Amino acid sequence: MPFLTRILPLFLVSWLLTFTLASLFHSQYVVNQLVNVGVVVGFSDRASLTLDDWLGLLPTYGAIIAVALAIAFFVTVKLNKKIQKYSTQLFVIAGIVAFAIVLIAIESIMNIHIIAGARGWGFYMQLLAGAVGGYTFSQLIKTASNSKKLDV
Repeated sequence: MPFLTRILPLFLVSWLLTFTLASLFHSQYVVNQLVNVGVVVGFSDRASLTLDDWLGLLPTYGAIIAVALAIAFFVTVKLNKKIQKYSTQLFVIAGIVAFAIVLIAIESIMNIHIIAGARGWGFYMQLLAGAVGGYTFSQLIKTASNSKKLDV
């Protein structure tokens, strides 16, 4: 039961932040590409596009991110039992690797960019979202472990 009551909520918070950042980075990358070709995009249009993208990407990209992070964090938790000194760094790397694998694998297998905002510098912004997710999860786990002696 500790998984459902303690670990799952921490994972969901970390995933939600990670997905939100990934979606935001995607949206702003696409808007900036439009601006680069002369399209005028106002703040309200940016905000509306960002919200629409968040809602539209949630069932697909959100689910992909959830699965990738779940696998990456599971492996990291197991690895962390042996290498506790670098816990935060391992989770950050896990988040980056999860995104890199997803984006590269889908592009290689399907020959498409699953996320238009993952081209060029947008790819690195997606990796940054993964890094933030890993960092967030590591800090939430540490806080929960210190306050409740969570066995992770």
